[in-house]
Amino acid sequence: MGNSALKAHLETAQKTGVFQLTGKGLTEFPEELQKLTSNLRTIDLSNNKLELLPPLIGKFSFLKSLVLNNNKLTALPEELCKLKKLETLHLNGNHLRQLPAAFGQLSALKTLSLSGNQLRTVPTQLCGLRHLDVVDLSKNQIQNVPDTVGELQAIELNLNQNQISQISVQISHCPRLKVLRLEENCLELSMLPQSILSDSQISLLAVEGNLFEIKKLRELDGYDKYMERFTATKKKFA
Repeated sequence: MGNSALKAHLETAQKTGVFQLTGKGLTEFPEELQKLTSNLRTIDLSNNKLELLPPLIGKFSFLKSLVLNNNKLTALPEELCKLKKLETLHLNGNHLRQLPAAFGQLSALKTLSLSGNQLRTVPTQLCGLRHLDVVDLSKNQIQNVPDTVGELQAIELNLNQNQISQISVQISHCPRLKVLRLEENCLELSMLPQSILSDSQISLLAVEGNLFEIKKLRELDGYDKYMERFTATKKKFA
């Protein structure tokens, strides 16, 4: 990537507020972006070879969207958590094992995608995020869903293709959770809390590809209540 090409990208970004440089084999975050900390609303550096996100990311105080899919990130800097206007964060296909301790300070965050990383648990930091709508934690190494999940404010939680064999009953207390995806995990039917069916807001529960037959689900107490919510939601969107 020549300097002239980068310069052209920077000039465009200055006008549009969008810096997009994908699939260029970048190994480092472009330091030149520092000149645009007050301009940029969107940064997309997907499909590169970034191993580190530098602390200077915390200076982009107007950033609304950060897309870093398919890089080689193993950790995120605490400074990322200073981005008070950040609404969308896509980090699919990296090597992340955990989130920064202060992640709960990303108070504007609405969409978080962490599919295809190396997370072993549902990060507790997510429970502090009041505006979170969609959380994608599919294709990780999550084995259980802890009690703290009950405080999650998300509307949709995707846990497909993990190794989940245990789920806290607290998941049925999530105040806004409507869509719960648990396909292709290691769940026995006895480990699926029945309160998800009988006593939650969840109107779409996807559990194909676990250690039980779907028709067995229909025999559980509360399934009819779940179907009422499912049907009501379908009508709304029809």
